[in-house]
Amino acid sequence: MRCVIARFPFDLTKSEVEQSMSGITPEPVTGVSVTIDRRVYPVMQVGEVITRLSRRDFTVAEMHRALTRLGFTCHGARPVAPARNAQAEEDALGW
Repeated sequence: MRCVIARFPFDLTKSEVEQSMSGITPEPVTGVSVTIDRRVYPVMQVGEVITRLSRRDFTVAEMHRALTRLGFTCHGARPVAPARNAQAEEDALGW
């Protein structure tokens, strides 16, 4: 399938992406991620491996769109937990 990433056309197939990512250790996920062969990778890591471009050259949206079109399951960023209110905890303990 033809995908345009960072203004460059790439002819990618699902099996080629799976093959490229085999043997690559997933980085910790902090944003949008994709499941490839039961492993969860950040989409920017996958983009860097399959395009051989710097992560600064393409966006998360471009990679998300391309990987979704290829049939992979993409996951949105995890919600950020609210910051703990230290002042409220101190008042509750009476300190």
